[in-house]
Amino acid sequence: MLEAVNYATSELLSDGRKVEVRALRREDEADMLAAVAKTSPQSLQRRFFVMKRHFSDKERAFFMDVDFKAHVAIVAVTEEAGRKIIVGGGRYIVFEPGRAEMAFVVIDTWQGRGIGSLLMRHLIKIASVAGLKELTAEVLPENAAMLKVFGKFGFRPGTHRDPKTIHLALRLSQAAGSGSPQP
Repeated sequence: MLEAVNYATSELLSDGRKVEVRALRREDEADMLAAVAKTSPQSLQRRFFVMKRHFSDKERAFFMDVDFKAHVAIVAVTEEAGRKIIVGGGRYIVFEPGRAEMAFVVIDTWQGRGIGSLLMRHLIKIASVAGLKELTAEVLPENAAMLKVFGKFGFRPGTHRDPKTIHLALRLSQAAGSGSPQP
């Protein structure tokens, strides 16, 4: 049985760089804040839907206090200049039994290398093993790259709650029935 809290695997990007996809750890907070500092205001706005540069203590606690049941978070870690750095992260939060909302962010200089797809694939796997039935996401219409990633994994437009976002949903039974989604 896969345990999300201990989740860790290595992957190769198309350019040959090694990336570790693993569970977020409490001791990752400084590295997460460093990743946010390297992320453009536009990318952060696409993730949080508001201009965001700093996080309150309460927000930081929310993002770091992950129980790996109702709130699962993973990061993509690679080496840069001889030091391990976080280059992206994804999470899902269960909002009702069997259903969770997901979100991702990738540092700008690492976008377009398949990290979003890696994070997506691994979160779908974790969610499926956890018994979730559906994953959802809210994406801004101008975030074409993220819409493409969600589409590649079979997410379809769903009921709109907010006219300024696109609501997407994936039935996990469909994803499991067609084999493992490919990035």
